[in-house]
Amino acid sequence: MIYDASLDELLQKVWDGQRINQAEALRLYRLPLEELGALADRRRQLAKAAAYAGRGNEIVTYNVDRNVNYTNVCNVYCKFCAFYRVEKDDDAYVISLEEMDQKIAETVALGGTQILMQGGHHPKLTKQWYLDLLSHIKAKWPQVNIHGFSPSEFIHFREVFNEPLETIIADFAKAGLGSIPGGGGEILVDRVRQRIAPLKAMSSDWLEVMDIAHKQGLNSSATMMFGHVETVADRIEHLERLRRQQDQSKGFTAFICWTFQAEHTKLKAPTVGAHEYLRTQALGRIYLDNFPNIQSSWVTQGLEIGQIALKFGANDLGSIMIEENVVSQAGTTFKMTVPDMHRLIKDLGYEPHQRDNWYRLVN
Repeated sequence: MIYDASLDELLQKVWDGQRINQAEALRLYRLPLEELGALADRRRQLAKAAAYAGRGNEIVTYNVDRNVNYTNVCNVYCKFCAFYRVEKDDDAYVISLEEMDQKIAETVALGGTQILMQGGHHPKLTKQWYLDLLSHIKAKWPQVNIHGFSPSEFIHFREVFNEPLETIIADFAKAGLGSIPGGGGEILVDRVRQRIAPLKAMSSDWLEVMDIAHKQGLNSSATMMFGHVETVADRIEHLERLRRQQDQSKGFTAFICWTFQAEHTKLKAPTVGAHEYLRTQALGRIYLDNFPNIQSSWVTQGLEIGQIALKFGANDLGSIMIEENVVSQAGTTFKMTVPDMHRLIKDLGYEPHQRDNWYRLVN
């Protein structure tokens, strides 16, 4: 084997916590999986060294929340989605306040602190409908954070309400919105987005929503859904755009990536498995040096791979997800409980702690 001094220099650079570029990321991606995982775990240690009174390297967090899809009616018809319906479908719905109250009551009873509220791009719901929903939830459940409405939904709102994003986001926050999920990120490369969801918000739209939200004091998560028609270079470009945005607005709390789930969807693309998932998450931890948290995606990968991901850069197991309707429609139905979370975390020698949306420890 020929000695490669430049690769040694790159590995030392990563070990020391320095920033890498896209070409270097591509070199790292080609490393043996265990080597890339070790580097990602080192970067996790560096990122969390000062967290939680200096005990960040010992603590793995999780959240207790519920996914609430307020409607399944959607007019963007994403090829990778098996959840959406059109208005005339027999199983199309819009949630009632009574149904929302029941879901939140169950969540609070289970120790939940948040609802993750997203829906389809419904063409007829008015701005007042959304404001009334937010106000109702906040008045009745002031202790529950509303983590709601992905950027693509806000772009849809801009078109339907005919108002600037700044106004819509500010009004939603005033009514009770607490933070924004990173859903709809997919791959932030327009060539890819035009193939898998041509009617959905493009890359600059997604980033614009996040920029405005961060400037208004709303934090958000960032996501990547990969393993379909994109290339590895596209994934790295996605990470670059997220990192550049975070440099500017500093509002992302975490990065979560997951693999495309193909069952019942219209997108005909080869899916990827756990090996590719771990590799991509590890690269995400290394590249996103300004992101404090990386979530494991047990929802798509299963509990065991979700646990292994904690050695590939993740410091958080995500949520027990009391309810999940979108990924499950595409054929993935893994379940998790709080005791499961504790077992998976403790088995690796870490301390399990529940946290809120801002990664403050709840217990």
